[in-house]
Amino acid sequence: MTSSTIAPVTGVRMDPQFFRFDEYDEFDPERVLDVLRGRRLGVIFRGVIPLAVQQDLTARFWNSQGLTRRTGEPSYHVGAYHWNKPVDTYLAETSKVSEQVMDVLNCDDSPWHWFRDRMNDRLAGDGARLRTAEMNGEQACPALVRAWNKEGEFALEPHEDEAQCRDPRQAGFEVQRVLDYEVCATNMCIEHEGGGRLVLWNIRPDDDSRRRFDILHSGFSYPPRTLDGIERVNVDIRPGDVYVFNGRHVHAVDATRGNRTAISFLLGFIDEQTVVTWT
Repeated sequence: MTSSTIAPVTGVRMDPQFFRFDEYDEFDPERVLDVLRGRRLGVIFRGVIPLAVQQDLTARFWNSQGLTRRTGEPSYHVGAYHWNKPVDTYLAETSKVSEQVMDVLNCDDSPWHWFRDRMNDRLAGDGARLRTAEMNGEQACPALVRAWNKEGEFALEPHEDEAQCRDPRQAGFEVQRVLDYEVCATNMCIEHEGGGRLVLWNIRPDDDSRRRFDILHSGFSYPPRTLDGIERVNVDIRPGDVYVFNGRHVHAVDATRGNRTAISFLLGFIDEQTVVTWT
């Protein structure tokens, strides 16, 4: 059966007050909190990573001893994915690569560091904090640094980040508690030649759709034609941008020209006092 004969994706659609992407010229943790609290779809902070920092991070990434070509995917990365694997495997992979990830991130004026510092300053006012997700004393990967360079309509196919947080192979991993709040994604663009817009559709898929596409615990991927007719927003991404959005919505990266390299991690509340990050 072709995607043209498959029923459209079904699920929850949000109102226009929520389904918008706001832009700012300076980083503001309050606006990130709006996304984490489910008050808006996403926010982008334009040009907040200085050029010299972008160049330093990009060089560290491409020269990293941890640089890996992802099996079956047109991307390079430094870090570990929790997606579609047992939690013990993810944590074991993380323990092997965390030092290499931090070797990339630990530059002067690192956006990974100042994002976390400023979010913690803001959360402290509510008696809360941001930290890396944990399980049995082991920590999740601090970030993924990755470059997409796939040809075709989408460099990263339409998908969503909620389903992966239900994987029964990760039972007990505290990121599954994020499902009581919002599953969000943060990206920090350090290298980008052209194209590669962030595309988001106004649909939070239901389990009926996930079962039809056999992606109940992965969320990857939704045939593009099954999203036809659903409202979408396209966000141009430029080097130096930092953006945060609600990953429950189907989203993708459209065709790129050259490498589109970013520091990435997922994040969300697990209780009223704790925001965790993972990859």
